[in-house]
Amino acid sequence: LGEPLSGRTNPPDGATFKGTMLGEADEHYLLASDAGFGFMARIGDLYAKNKAGKTVLSLPAGAEVQKPSLVVNPETDRVACVSSEGRLLLHALCELPTLVRGKGMKTINIPAQKVKSRDDYVRFTVLVPHGSSLTVHAGKRHLTLKPADLELYDLGRGRRGKKLPRGLQRVDSVEVV
Repeated sequence: LGEPLSGRTNPPDGATFKGTMLGEADEHYLLASDAGFGFMARIGDLYAKNKAGKTVLSLPAGAEVQKPSLVVNPETDRVACVSSEGRLLLHALCELPTLVRGKGMKTINIPAQKVKSRDDYVRFTVLVPHGSSLTVHAGKRHLTLKPADLELYDLGRGRRGKKLPRGLQRVDSVEVV
């Protein structure tokens, strides 16, 4: 069902698609890399005239693109970053700039050498609307962090984050509830 993305675009050899973005020209998405950088982008600024597209997100050495997230309310949404070491950090989305292209600002602090060697990187970057909970899945275990619980991890943009409880540090997935 549907049409392949490669039919409408001309991706370079070896390119993969992490997600698609649909919406009106004035809607915003959070674009992030697993090196711990991100920014908001307006869909209208992402349009390209040529089939080959254009580079929007600059990646540090060893980093990969993460799935984009639709921004619903930039004033109250929070960014949740989960690292491969099992650290969780939340901060206000409004602390990130809206850019046309670039690397963005540091969302969570992960040393560049660890990203390059893939010893530590951001596994998930999700937006958590005001009043929502976040469920962290690790193997057969899961933990739902209610809004009051999330305050423990809201340490501000660019920090290292706080370790999740034992047994939940190898995060397989996260979902906003």
